[in-house]
Amino acid sequence: MNLCIDIGNSRTKLGIFNGQKLIERPVLKKIKLQEMQDIIEQHHIHKVILSTVADYPAELDDFLEQHTFYINLTPDTALPIQNIYKTPETLGRDRIAAAMGAWHLHPNSHTLVIDAGTCITIDFVRADGVYMGGTITPGIKLRYKAMHHFTARLPLVKRQRLDHFIGYSTETSMRVGAQMGAELELDGFISHYKKEFGEINVIITGGDANYFVTQLKNKIFAHPNLVLIGLNEILEYNSQLQ
Repeated sequence: MNLCIDIGNSRTKLGIFNGQKLIERPVLKKIKLQEMQDIIEQHHIHKVILSTVADYPAELDDFLEQHTFYINLTPDTALPIQNIYKTPETLGRDRIAAAMGAWHLHPNSHTLVIDAGTCITIDFVRADGVYMGGTITPGIKLRYKAMHHFTARLPLVKRQRLDHFIGYSTETSMRVGAQMGAELELDGFISHYKKEFGEINVIITGGDANYFVTQLKNKIFAHPNLVLIGLNEILEYNSQLQ
């Protein structure tokens, strides 16, 4: 059994895999060593990969190294796909893992991955398994917060369904700008990739994924577990290299 650990800023997502099949997906508010020990024992975990953007207990590394085949995802970790990003040390672990997960689901085809979270990231993997890079742009909530924070009078508003492309008040004008602006931006990027590369698969994940699936003109598919699937593929690949 494999365990994939994705530590974010506010929560930790776990993926428990039997081979390539995701069988459980616990979510923790805070990662604790004892809890990890219990999960590894209960599920007979033999291989573990960890990806993080936040701090975690230092003793967790020691425990995992002693009791499992353990990979801490870094820019030096071997990947099943080729990474030609010019600054791999600055590339978010979640970006490369999501790209890996999407390419695993659609091998030998051009794949565009959209992660719609605090920031919206767009990442492209060619059909020959080459990760090329992509785009980072503010997410919808971040656009709202920026308009409120950096101006004197604009309110902090929340996302709602739009019924018109012309704002009829300050709040609706902000919604059109933030939400429709993001929609048009993503549709534009997708169209550019299609113009350049032809047929592509577009997969979206992240907190705002379901919203964009219903709003974008281009056909896209939502998948909530791309990062965990990608981490599991990276783990399996490295275990086979041993």
